[in-house]
Amino acid sequence: MRLASALTLSDADQGDRAASTVVMLPGPLDSWRCYEPVLERLPPTLRAVAISQRGHGDSDKPDATYTVQAFADDLLAFLDALGLDRVVVAGHSGAGLFARRFALDHPERVAGLVLESTPLTLRGDERLESMVDSVLGELRDPVDIELARRVIADTTRALPAEFAEAMVHETLKVPAHVWRETFAGLLDYDDTAELERLTVPVRVIWGDADDVVTGDKLDALLDAIPHAELVTYAGIGHSPHWEDPSRFAADLARFLEHVN
Repeated sequence: MRLASALTLSDADQGDRAASTVVMLPGPLDSWRCYEPVLERLPPTLRAVAISQRGHGDSDKPDATYTVQAFADDLLAFLDALGLDRVVVAGHSGAGLFARRFALDHPERVAGLVLESTPLTLRGDERLESMVDSVLGELRDPVDIELARRVIADTTRALPAEFAEAMVHETLKVPAHVWRETFAGLLDYDDTAELERLTVPVRVIWGDADDVVTGDKLDALLDAIPHAELVTYAGIGHSPHWEDPSRFAADLARFLEHVN
């Protein structure tokens, strides 16, 4: 999809064009293809759109501007290009911050939010700061495939081998400068003081085996959005939509029915 800004974003778009719509935002380094198992399981009576965000997958990869605000602004331009007035926005991991920024800026365009494995903030996150300093500072193109494999392995539990390797190769489409700037933007962002303004329905999906967004970080998010509803996946790690796509698709469909 070509946006008014001249940026082109790769996407998948399926289902009834007149139906309630969910727009899915992959976490950093992922493309829309990470939602393929979910898309296969969603009912055709819903419209589902998944985006590869700027710098990711087969989307355009500009030299600069990978802030949370830039990703949120791209979502607005994308919805305008599709003529979508009001949607549910689902964001995974750091992309949940993009979804929140969009909802704070444009509440009239958001029917509901699904925050999957999303932290309250990454500002001051020692684990991410260490990765940015020790790994990303030295990262060069082409990105090493073993690094991409470690990223996938470290943030998910057991995945089908073929799917996991496909996700590795999607990660390799992300240039080194996009890795650096995306994570630097996440570290710089904190909307904690604004979250009380979120009035749309919010569903938080979290796996209790997530060692990225741990239980204390989840509690901080729920304290900041007190009306958010939590759905916990037992034994699931950081990527419920990969690890249990059938349940994720069903939960997503139920949420759309609830808010529309």
